[in-house]
Amino acid sequence: MKLHELKPAAGSTKTPKRVGRGYGSGLGKTSGRGQDGQNGRAGGGVRPGFEGGQMPLYRRLPKRGFTNIFAKKFAVVNLDRLNEFEDGTEVTPAVLLEKGIVKKLYDGVKVLGNGNIEKKLNVKATKFSKSAVEKIEAAGGKVEVI
Repeated sequence: MKLHELKPAAGSTKTPKRVGRGYGSGLGKTSGRGQDGQNGRAGGGVRPGFEGGQMPLYRRLPKRGFTNIFAKKFAVVNLDRLNEFEDGTEVTPAVLLEKGIVKKLYDGVKVLGNGNIEKKLNVKATKFSKSAVEKIEAAGGKVEVI
């Protein structure tokens, strides 16, 4: 195959509409825009969502919900992820970030009790679930809220 032999795949290209080139083409005179009216004019047409002056759907529907601007967002860690550490390690948010277990700290770290922990760890975090505290202490570790 040579450079001059290259051509697009069959059906991948479409010839553009040649409008305003005589009535024999089917797109002459008004160029496929119909007889006058708002859409027939340059720059004409209506904005998205406009319903001809009728109250639009996005204004007819009730507003719902509420976003608390004071809500705290926590980086969440499940217990089974803490098995990566050696026995007796002090696990802090900085260590979790360094190891890549947590991508971003946000307002702190919350440890959840999903999974099991086999290591004896000293875990320091902003929040703990009840089940996480029980499992860490059952494994012989310590829990500290910072």
